[in-house]
Amino acid sequence: MDQVIEFAIANGLLSGIWLGLVALLLYTFIAPLLSPVKNLTTHEVTQKINKEEAVILDIRKPEEFKKGHITGARQLKADEINQADFSKLEKFKNTPIIVVCLYGMNAGKTANKLAKAGFAQAFTLKGGMEAWTSANLPVTK
Repeated sequence: MDQVIEFAIANGLLSGIWLGLVALLLYTFIAPLLSPVKNLTTHEVTQKINKEEAVILDIRKPEEFKKGHITGARQLKADEINQADFSKLEKFKNTPIIVVCLYGMNAGKTANKLAKAGFAQAFTLKGGMEAWTSANLPVTK
């Protein structure tokens, strides 16, 4: 144990970097547990659509949306997201809303904005449309 402390003192920069990496690693495990927005698998999304009549909110670019989207999905444009203009979704405040992007990386920001705007059940599709199409689930053009 004395050698570890001696090493940490002698190599402050390396020790600091190591502590930072450990903190980031812990954050990646803890943050999703504390977030009001949960990631759903394709199976969980199909269950929400079929049993709870969930609304699918596609936030991809219009040309990507036209190439193929989940059946019944509604598109939300970037300027509406940036302005947090969710007025056309007001009637779905208590309905599950699943935000979908291409790879599941950008949907979380929009889902968090929805949660802050009072939408009780905001979710994201884990893996985005890429996961949906990889699972051979239906897509509408």
